[in-house]
Amino acid sequence: MPASARPRVVVLAPAPLFASFFDATAQRRLSRSFRWRRIAGRSLTAGMRAALLDADALITTWDSPYLSAEMVRQLPKLRIIAHCGGEVKKRFERSLFDDLTIVNASMPMARPTAELGATLLMYSARNVDYYRQALRKRSNRIYTQTHLDGGTEESLLGREVGMIGFGRVGHAVVEMLRGFDVKWRVYDPFASRKLAIELSVKFDSLERVLRRSSLLLLTASLTDETRGMLNAKRLSALPDGATVINVARGGLVDLEALTREVASGRLRCAIDVTDPAEPLPVGHPLRTLPGALVTPHIGGGGQRTRGEMTDEVLDEVQRFFAGEPVRNRVTAKMLSRMT
Repeated sequence: MPASARPRVVVLAPAPLFASFFDATAQRRLSRSFRWRRIAGRSLTAGMRAALLDADALITTWDSPYLSAEMVRQLPKLRIIAHCGGEVKKRFERSLFDDLTIVNASMPMARPTAELGATLLMYSARNVDYYRQALRKRSNRIYTQTHLDGGTEESLLGREVGMIGFGRVGHAVVEMLRGFDVKWRVYDPFASRKLAIELSVKFDSLERVLRRSSLLLLTASLTDETRGMLNAKRLSALPDGATVINVARGGLVDLEALTREVASGRLRCAIDVTDPAEPLPVGHPLRTLPGALVTPHIGGGGQRTRGEMTDEVLDEVQRFFAGEPVRNRVTAKMLSRMT
């Protein structure tokens, strides 16, 4: 295809973030298929608006500006928006999902996020942090204790584990941990009950999942229905000594209530997400409290995953301009079930 006939693509990303998604190979692929340019900015300036006027497609990243219907109406050639990531609901006005083709790239994030969930689950089940804290003391008492009484309950093998949410990440965690013979008790009112047989899980009510979970893994989407679902009352339903593991969205949990429970010593937590308090303030108690393990939102955003998201996005844009069906279109109807 001659250069003049290639679609015009604008990538909305600052230089460092762009480089983490688009390595030299991806940039060469962009250049072979499109006339492209990169524009940085979290808010739409007059200069950015002017630069977007001839765009046939936009590729957005995590630091791209919010796009309103009014703004997009000023872009007469724009036909598709492809997002390097999964979350699109807060990035584009709802009507745009009907007016344009909007695709995302959530699939590459599922397994790495599940991997972190499995890691934190095993770390918590073996109570590793407890022993790390004990060995920081100038004492060998922990050796005597574990020699005499065997230590705390510390195995994932054959153990019952609670899970809230059973989408791609939840499925992937179950698949990864098949060899551990985990007895999964799951709350997800929307998941197909056929999965109970296929993946050896037991679906149950939220109340029973909470009551029975000494280990509780959160993999649910953040929606109007799930926001704040683990409030103080529901956290209090967890057994003493239970661990809350969150690799989904911080908004699922009342952070203040969880902090109080961990500070009291009744609950523990292993969490990768803390929104809306993200980044977690430097003086926040969960950074240093015994029984709290916090990671800085590393679940699905590693460099390898970013490259896979970029490949998927470029595949979708190429399909679109070749007249082929896209595979990851997000419609307005889907938004209510999405983060």
